[in-house]
Amino acid sequence: MPTDARPFADLADLRHDLHRHPELGLDLPRTQGRVLEALSGLDLEVDTGSACSSVTAVLRGGAATTADDDRPTVLLRGDMDALPVHEEIASPFRSIVAGHMHACGHDQHMAMVVGAARQLHARRDDLPGDVVFMFQPGEEGYDGAEVMIDEGVLDAAGHRADAAWALHVMSGREPRGIVTGRPGPMLAASNELWVTVRGRGGHGSAPERARDPIPAAAEMVTGLQVVLSRVTSPFDPAVLTVGQFHAGSQPNIIPDQARFGATIRCLDPDVLDVIEHEVVQYCHGVAAANGVTADVTFDRQYPVTVNDAAAVARAEQVVRRTLGPERWHRMPHPSSGSEDFSRVLEAVPGAMLFLGACTREDPRLAPDNHSSLAAFDDRVLGDGATLLADLAVASLDHLAE
Repeated sequence: MPTDARPFADLADLRHDLHRHPELGLDLPRTQGRVLEALSGLDLEVDTGSACSSVTAVLRGGAATTADDDRPTVLLRGDMDALPVHEEIASPFRSIVAGHMHACGHDQHMAMVVGAARQLHARRDDLPGDVVFMFQPGEEGYDGAEVMIDEGVLDAAGHRADAAWALHVMSGREPRGIVTGRPGPMLAASNELWVTVRGRGGHGSAPERARDPIPAAAEMVTGLQVVLSRVTSPFDPAVLTVGQFHAGSQPNIIPDQARFGATIRCLDPDVLDVIEHEVVQYCHGVAAANGVTADVTFDRQYPVTVNDAAAVARAEQVVRRTLGPERWHRMPHPSSGSEDFSRVLEAVPGAMLFLGACTREDPRLAPDNHSSLAAFDDRVLGDGATLLADLAVASLDHLAE
């Protein structure tokens, strides 16, 4: 179970304040200010972003023996943004911003990275290299990782980071305090399909005088599931979910157009190439068969999150040593969720790990991340901070050998 949370009470206070005041997207001025305040007093080289409300802090290790441009460097990432979700939980630190909620645990991520920074600062004289703390806005659909990479976060210490870690809390699925991970694909690539079917409007009593876009769009929505199952191998998992459908204004009016949007997830870039070609062709074909036209956009967003095998092996050792052997669970298969930390792992070997933060005894009954009822247990904050700090130390020791 999680370690005693009392020494980390200040991290819970920070997390509660961040939770009460969630901000969305890339512009998070209050959140940025609270992170800067939490890091104040530490001997860090701190920069803020110009294209977003990011915070980058560099801790210089006192035991480094190599030249400044060749010092071992480890990056720890914590995302900062909330979600456009109205919180339904009655808690003392419930969001005071209507329609905004830290439903994915990013408030905990920030608190844990702050905690790791404090622990590593206390040990800085013994660190054989540097640590970059990456506080990143815009993970929830704004590709904030790419924005920060463009602004130089991976080279903040003076050269490219050698290893990168991120810890993501989960409100369900895993018991509280359990750390999970796997080598290779960890999370799926995320992509969006947008289709606008254009017909000719008219009166509902005389459909023969119009070109109704709704039946064509509805046929696409149901048929795309079949397309995916026919063009991909069952051993190459892929998911397509239509989450938006908009058409019409009145029951007796045939609209001029219908529009829907879908998310598409898969784990193999080659499979994604096939999916993109087939679904675009299918939508155009259905439109033609119904005497309408379709504007189809396939938007590739986040790539597959791929964990370095050596990094996962090191993480398992650290979890077993720091938290206990019962606290490590190897994931049997990837998750179909997605992450822009994949951008970092494309450039720097490392890993993302999950940390169970479930507030219920049975995680199968707990609402998942992104739910308006998602809840995260403060008792894991100390474990997360300590684990991140120990992962950084283990990586620096390995790099310095």
